Amino acid sequence: MICKGFLLSFMLTLILGLPWIWILRRLKMGQMVRSDGPQTHWGKKGTPTMGGLIFLSAISLALLLDPTPLNVFALLLTWGYALIGLADDALKVVFRRPLGLYARQKLGGQLFLGLVAGLLAVSYLHRGSEIITPVLKCSWNLGWFYPLFAALVLTATANALNLTDGLDGLAAGVTFWVAGAYILISRAAGQEDLALFAALVAGGCLGFLVYNFHPARVFMGDTGSLALGAAVAFMAIMTKTELALILLGGVYVLEALSVILQVASFRLTGKRIFKMSPLHHHFELGGWPETGVVLFFWLLAFICVGAGLYILSL
Repeated sequence: MICKGFLLSFMLTLILGLPWIWILRRLKMGQMVRSDGPQTHWGKKGTPTMGGLIFLSAISLALLLDPTPLNVFALLLTWGYALIGLADDALKVVFRRPLGLYARQKLGGQLFLGLVAGLLAVSYLHRGSEIITPVLKCSWNLGWFYPLFAALVLTATANALNLTDGLDGLAAGVTFWVAGAYILISRAAGQEDLALFAALVAGGCLGFLVYNFHPARVFMGDTGSLALGAAVAFMAIMTKTELALILLGGVYVLEALSVILQVASFRLTGKRIFKMSPLHHHFELGGWPETGVVLFFWLLAFICVGAGLYILSL
């Protein structure tokens, strides 16, 4: 079932890709490019964005293969974050508001959905409220504080993945490896329905790369990046690997950390640590070709996933 789900999601993403790209072009959903970004990105202006709708619609259709309360809830949560991203993309592209949603609106919506997800995971999906430390296997029961912790995990992961989505194929390729890891983790935890959902996400990411790898014909936008972040975080929540996600999603962490350090350094000292943040732009401005940066980060994601799986096996 898992292999069938992966292949079905992959094939549906391929099939739906061209119609969705045509629709997005007709609606003039063209990407806006940062004026202070690398000059090589200026030629990407006008490339259709909101392409996350391609793999989200494919995953939704593929889930009809074996819907269960757990994976249906995972899909609904993923769509919830996608709609926040869709509103953000629409404000940027349609209404020409460069910053999209205000930060309080974006974070408020994510935290609200995260709290709801945390509450339902504990009360309806019987996840419990403990968190587990890898290797040491120590656990702490957070009680009713767990939904808040879950909301922070979901919001942090969604925004870290959003920062990772800055080069053609980068976010989709990295997430392919992370979702692949959660197929194994979910199966080891006896959660076959969650493993199926992870396989659908992995298949959707791989299919999307056909259209998103350099030179990209479509970008996933916040619609796709926030959705994938929520999907990955929910897998971590239901398998009690929230802390291990720091290593499994090491690329997300490095990207987010580079932004935090850059902002903190500039405000405190007036100097920048990196040529530009997030981290992938630092390598670009250092002379690396875009595809070289993307392939390096894919390799780094593979190493992080391998290390994470090893740590969890101890």
